[in-house]
Amino acid sequence: MHFNSLLPVVLALSSMATASVIPESLVESRQSSPAAGVVYSKCSKPGVFALAFDDGPGAYTQELINTLNAAGAKATFFFTGTLYGCIYNRAAAVKAAYSSGHQVASHTWTHPQTLDTMSVAQLTTEMQKLETAFVNIIGVKPTYMRPPYLKTGGNVPTAMRNLGYKMITDSVDSQDWNGLSVSASEQRFRSAGPKTPDGFGHISLLHETYANTVRDLVPRLIKWAKENNKCCS
Repeated sequence: MHFNSLLPVVLALSSMATASVIPESLVESRQSSPAAGVVYSKCSKPGVFALAFDDGPGAYTQELINTLNAAGAKATFFFTGTLYGCIYNRAAAVKAAYSSGHQVASHTWTHPQTLDTMSVAQLTTEMQKLETAFVNIIGVKPTYMRPPYLKTGGNVPTAMRNLGYKMITDSVDSQDWNGLSVSASEQRFRSAGPKTPDGFGHISLLHETYANTVRDLVPRLIKWAKENNKCCS
């Protein structure tokens, strides 16, 4: 599947445990990828960070897409099936994200809190129901997923490996989900610096379901990234 990064370098991610990197080819096989089932938390390129949004599609998805497109930025959308209404009722926004060149990825069908205690069969159902929706809406299945609550234990790695998914977590959490102000969220990114302690770029944890994130935080982060040469124009 077509995989784009943020701002707009092709995003390659390193493993939490090793410095393995996802190949930068724009098209790859889901099932044949040796990295399926592995957790990635960082970008392979220092000095860049990945804009990655959870929990949509929602009321602000199209507005966020418009903002990103106007800035020439690319992002990853980790969509759910039912969290903020049925994905089929927001199909236009999903199509807009994909057709604009953003990465469309999975965040499970129902966003369960108990992901790491579910059986392989239950996890497979969560993923395949959303896969079916993606195929019906945009004609493709994702290669990447972000586990709800970043839960990567239990049967999650086995299920994702079986299904051909790479698991994405984060290296900088905006804490927008925790009621942090826009200024405080922005400072978390500034404090993280241009790269992780082991020299890689950052992957963000953001939520497109908060108006303040979409309308205030994202423009600030894009402006800051461009001013500090953390992205391509």
